[in-house]
Amino acid sequence: MAFVTTRDGNEIFYKDWGSGPPVVFIHGWPLNADAWEDQMKAVADAGYRGIAHDRRGHGRSSQPWDGYDFDTFADDLADLLGTLDLREVVLVAHSMGGGELARYIGRHGTARVAKAVLLSAIPPLMLRTDANPEGVPAQAFEDIKAGILKERSQFWKDSAEGFFGANRPGNKVTQGNKDAFWFMAMHESIKAGVDCTTAFAETDFTDDLKKFDVPTLIVHGDDDQIVPIDATARKSAQIIPDATLKVYEGGSHGIAMVPGDKERFNRDLLEFLAS
Repeated sequence: MAFVTTRDGNEIFYKDWGSGPPVVFIHGWPLNADAWEDQMKAVADAGYRGIAHDRRGHGRSSQPWDGYDFDTFADDLADLLGTLDLREVVLVAHSMGGGELARYIGRHGTARVAKAVLLSAIPPLMLRTDANPEGVPAQAFEDIKAGILKERSQFWKDSAEGFFGANRPGNKVTQGNKDAFWFMAMHESIKAGVDCTTAFAETDFTDDLKKFDVPTLIVHGDDDQIVPIDATARKSAQIIPDATLKVYEGGSHGIAMVPGDKERFNRDLLEFLAS
């Protein structure tokens, strides 16, 4: 297994498949690099080098007590890109990973970055405020933390339904999708689960998005029950210069894993990589 050691001594696990121009995948919460396997194979088959890491506190990476904030996550990503000396990278981020991508560009710029993809991503801001009335009420995030602390295994089983849109008529969600979600979630530390909820609820990425100066593809389902499209993707598309927004009608939060949507996303991703 491959690891990068961060500047503060933690180990970040990563997968590295194929060869060619690098495509780095940044997973959502509470998942890990395994969530990207379909996309990793697709890009490697197409002549790219696919790389995906487990965020600290998730999967096979270190589980420190502190450091579950977006400045730290962005610096961990910088350590990964720097250690592997990756250049002309396409960064592809899902959900919370979109915040990691945005904060990376906000803190470290785009010297190593060629393009960016935000999939069902949280920027610019998830929390409902007077200035962001389309956001998610604060109580919803408190409920998430309470669910994790009360009995996280059952909480993750319950959460998989809305994550994939399994509660919608005619959905194509498999039991395997839901089992994989639970399995990955159980490899996130309980401390990371709670602290990340606070981080992705409250962090405002507006200023980070203004620093994007590379072509950016934004993909979001209009039936995302986790990250509402009007508070996030539609606003990000207005803030980021040279951004293209693709809306998947009826798409859930778990676009990259649900049969039908994942194949469509893979096609859109490969087309964007080649453009």
